[in-house]
Amino acid sequence: MDGEASGATQRPTLAAVAALAGVSGSTASLAFSGAGPVSHATRTKVLAAAEALGYAGPDPRAQSLRRGRSGIIGIVVEDALQDAFRDPMSLAMLDGVAAETGNAGAGLLLLSDAGGPQIDIRSAPMDAVILVGCSTRLDESVAVLRQRGMPVVAIEADDMPGVLSISLDNRDATARLARHLRELGHESVSVVSLPIDGSKVQAELPQDWDGRATSHTTRDRLRGLRDVYPGFGGVVATRSSIEAGRAAGLALLEGAAATSGKRPTAVVAQSDLLAIGVIRAAESLGIRVPEQLSVVGFDGVQIDELGEHDLTTVIQPAQDKGRAAGRAAVELVAGGTPQSMAFTSELHIGSTTAARSQQ
Repeated sequence: MDGEASGATQRPTLAAVAALAGVSGSTASLAFSGAGPVSHATRTKVLAAAEALGYAGPDPRAQSLRRGRSGIIGIVVEDALQDAFRDPMSLAMLDGVAAETGNAGAGLLLLSDAGGPQIDIRSAPMDAVILVGCSTRLDESVAVLRQRGMPVVAIEADDMPGVLSISLDNRDATARLARHLRELGHESVSVVSLPIDGSKVQAELPQDWDGRATSHTTRDRLRGLRDVYPGFGGVVATRSSIEAGRAAGLALLEGAAATSGKRPTAVVAQSDLLAIGVIRAAESLGIRVPEQLSVVGFDGVQIDELGEHDLTTVIQPAQDKGRAAGRAAVELVAGGTPQSMAFTSELHIGSTTAARSQQ
């Protein structure tokens, strides 16, 4: 009875398949891999024996141990995974990564460094890692991965030794948006920024943000605004979302009115989602966009929540960035030496910006 029970739950082995097919173990293995000189008749016989025994193929864990690889490429996002899947920019980038890793036969493991229960990058089974530069803890992740000897690709990050970079013109693109506002006559311009560090607390943008910011993306976009408007202020949002943008927009517009009696005439939001939130905040306060307030975003995503607005923004190639990162990771795992790549954004002038009111 006990023997029957254990036999019923025991996983069929390749040796059992080989015995039933009347071939050697190595021949059975080659028949499954398709990598050797096995005749069609022999392969058919082996597969028939496997089907009879309910054998699905070699254990992938054992294969991984023999190869010294997991067949998995990790991608680290800062937000909780459910939030990442709500962000159209994250989705577009992940689509690009998945397309390239899938073509190479590699699996994709999504990791979050948002805190809480998760798979730790110190122990996750993977052959290479793609890090996203808007993370405020990128340096910490890189240090851990270097200890593991792991190939690393970073999307939008500071140059780091041993890390392959996929970059975007965050600073120049933001400066183009700022110059557009300058040409429209705007002098009082504020920002609603992405998080500058890991605190994830909405707050007034600190004056020493350049020295405190640990997010490459946030810092570079702030620097682009400073290139045109040296004395700007603003509010740091908790994350890139419409809700966070609305909360930060209310704090910015109501706070400015309370302290100086004068609101900014234009707001630079560091993502399109944040920009939509700022527009909603303005509308709730009776401020008309763009007649009384110009708003610009960053990303160029198609979002139903924009309604009739055509957002002035910069369009970035998110999916192409993901593809480049995926290709680079695959090539690094194979022992290649891929080159860093730099992408540029395109200015789109929509209906959410207008000349500064003279009233």
